[in-house]
Amino acid sequence: MLFNSLTFVAFFVIVLALHNAPLPWKVKKTNLLLASYIFYAAWNPPFVLLLWLSTIVDWWVAKGIYATEEKSRRRALVGVSIAVNLGLLGYFKYGGFLLENWQALMTAIGVTWTAPGWNIVLPVGISFYTFQTMAYSLDVYLRRARPADSFLDFALFVTFFPQLVAGPIVRPTQLIPQFQEPVRANRNQLLWGLGLMTLGLFEKMVIADGALAPAADAVFGADGAVPFADAWLGTLAFAGQIFSDFAGYSTVAIGAALCLGFSLPDNFRFPYAALGFSDFWRRWHISLSTWLRDYLYIPLGGNRKGWHRTQANLMITMLLGGLWHGAAWTFVVWGGLHGLYLGIERFIRERWGDAKVASTAGFRLFLALLTYFLVNLTWVFFRSKDFPQALSMTRAMLGFGAPDGELVLSTFLVTTVIAVTVGMLIVHWFMRNRRLEEVVARSPWWLTGLVWAGMMFLIVITQGTGNAFIYFQF
Repeated sequence: MLFNSLTFVAFFVIVLALHNAPLPWKVKKTNLLLASYIFYAAWNPPFVLLLWLSTIVDWWVAKGIYATEEKSRRRALVGVSIAVNLGLLGYFKYGGFLLENWQALMTAIGVTWTAPGWNIVLPVGISFYTFQTMAYSLDVYLRRARPADSFLDFALFVTFFPQLVAGPIVRPTQLIPQFQEPVRANRNQLLWGLGLMTLGLFEKMVIADGALAPAADAVFGADGAVPFADAWLGTLAFAGQIFSDFAGYSTVAIGAALCLGFSLPDNFRFPYAALGFSDFWRRWHISLSTWLRDYLYIPLGGNRKGWHRTQANLMITMLLGGLWHGAAWTFVVWGGLHGLYLGIERFIRERWGDAKVASTAGFRLFLALLTYFLVNLTWVFFRSKDFPQALSMTRAMLGFGAPDGELVLSTFLVTTVIAVTVGMLIVHWFMRNRRLEEVVARSPWWLTGLVWAGMMFLIVITQGTGNAFIYFQF
């Protein structure tokens, strides 16, 4: 079930009505759990079984870990959780990828071997809820939290529909305690929630799908090489598209949860105003970057075991973060480039420290634009269908492409991409150290209402196609 569909509107109205009905709290939580299963089953009902399996395994594993002090038993139990969760993720998401690469390896050494057909459907959101359920077992194992007292609360934590399929990836300590006592949104929360849902749908339907997707699809769908200008415009369009698409989903999710009285963490903080790459990852997909930090980078040793080990830990974390996004080597390169950027940034900071010129507005703007430029080079590998296209696009963007490449963008699309990109960067820069709540609180009520009405009007008149959110495929 898509947020940007009339089906979801009807579904959410019913859920909201039941949640505000005079029913016992346990009944309301049961309604939310059933609604979450219906929400997920709308894509493919049998995949609800995977949710049940993850829920049951991690529930009993965490109970077992908490009940024993024996190190070997605790390790064995957490190993079961990791094996089951990553096993399911590996089978459904990476099985075909592994077979293809094994076949390529056999061919390279002269062995004739044909991989069997792999027609397994990828369960939507499996990467997200896998990391969420693993965090529960790992937190209990690391003694950061105790198991939930209620199986209903834990099952609802795993399947809570607003953020089930594309995040934010919520920690158990952030959400499970909110299920323990009855909650219902007050008037301000309901208004904020509806406002955030409107903003998120505006980002998805009007900006991502309506304004930017046509240009990105035209450039990355071109049959041959494209010239310098189109390569850059197509990549800038995709940079804006993926932000608006993914941040739009997160904003709708946070808003929907708030309408029910629950709080979800921020997932984006205007990342295209980042000053460097550590700042970028504090602003982009925050729930994933902090998950990788806490459950991968720090356990690997973080920055506690010397310079070379720190650089290796950074690179491993980002390579696996890239692979998390998709079963293709282009995603691994995307993660590797970010690991390289982070390593170079750390080296510069350790060698020269934070330069005093960083305190000037001009240098901060230059650093933000440089970061944005380099981030766009990585998006080429994220969006391209294969390495030849990624390399062709990169050469064109660096000025080494074929000078006679065919223009693929119309004047209208060129104008749209430039206008939306400039507007987006201005908003990100203005909001860099601000929060939306503060800006709205300082704005006159009529201006807030006018902007809200304008977004709703554009959502209604946009001829959307009900496109799924990009991150559903991850």
